Amino acid sequence: MLAALDEAQASGARLDAASKLVGLSKRTVQRWRLEPEGRDKRQGSRHPSGNGLSKREQAQVVAVMLDPQHAMLSPKKLVPKLADENIYLASESTMYRLQRRFGLREPVREVSCSHVTRATAVHTATGPNQVWSWDITYLPTPTNGRYFYLYLVLDVWSRRIVGWRVHHRESHDLAAEMIEQICKAEKIDPLGLVLHADNGTPMRGSSMISTLQSLGIVPSFSRPHVSDDNAYSEALFRTLKYTPAYPRAPFGNLAIAQGWVERFVAWYNGEHRHSAIRFVTPDQRHFGSEGAILAKRAVVYARAKKKNPARWTGATRNWIPIQTVVLNPARPPTAA
Repeated sequence: MLAALDEAQASGARLDAASKLVGLSKRTVQRWRLEPEGRDKRQGSRHPSGNGLSKREQAQVVAVMLDPQHAMLSPKKLVPKLADENIYLASESTMYRLQRRFGLREPVREVSCSHVTRATAVHTATGPNQVWSWDITYLPTPTNGRYFYLYLVLDVWSRRIVGWRVHHRESHDLAAEMIEQICKAEKIDPLGLVLHADNGTPMRGSSMISTLQSLGIVPSFSRPHVSDDNAYSEALFRTLKYTPAYPRAPFGNLAIAQGWVERFVAWYNGEHRHSAIRFVTPDQRHFGSEGAILAKRAVVYARAKKKNPARWTGATRNWIPIQTVVLNPARPPTAA
């Protein structure tokens, strides 16, 4: 190994970077070079864990993670999926360790974040169709500077997309028409429903406000110049544009854009296990089946713990449904 590092340095590599590549620290390499024999003295753990996965069990977990039907799932989404199939192989953390050990995942790109004060309007949802969030995002076209506009409405409690449209333009008239049609399609009484949005022109247009007033919907707006006060919709757009199925090429025409969004919505509502709602799908939560699903997972975990109690240092994973969701919750005061 030292010979390989010497060769890397001779080719121009820095010792620190080359050491990290082989899983060593720079100081360790320097210490080895001072030894007369200059050999690797690592011996591994002298007392192997009695509750660790066997090599056969590790191979089984790796095989499941490499299976084509699971290849795009992270451990945090794979574990609930297996639990729904009455299977428990290993914890999330164990799967992540095996991924790192065998180089099964590319490093995740870091996303820079900055502090932004939250909106002052706080709304609480304890069930579906109490608080909605909506926004508009751009979809690229083959013509530079021209876009299609995707209107999306999300139920904050269930994370279900309750309605969407793709149009050639942004318009408060089109937005008002969409909200009215969604209420009819969902067969809900909109009286008292909160609709949260940012401060864009379509959100505050006269037709939109008039429609909300006639339906009895309570409008809620982000503060000006605070981009993430509409965090639920922004997170949804991020999921949409970072999904592997998002087209690399622009949408050729409106029909193509609408067809792709329709497929995305079907996947997001019916197949996507959402991390914020205990990894059930938005449809399962919206229509009331999450309780039975999470109870079944709890049984799978209890059975796994009973089978190998030494592998559990505390309680099993929390599969209790999340009852309350708060839009722009108030932050606790910071200590002086």
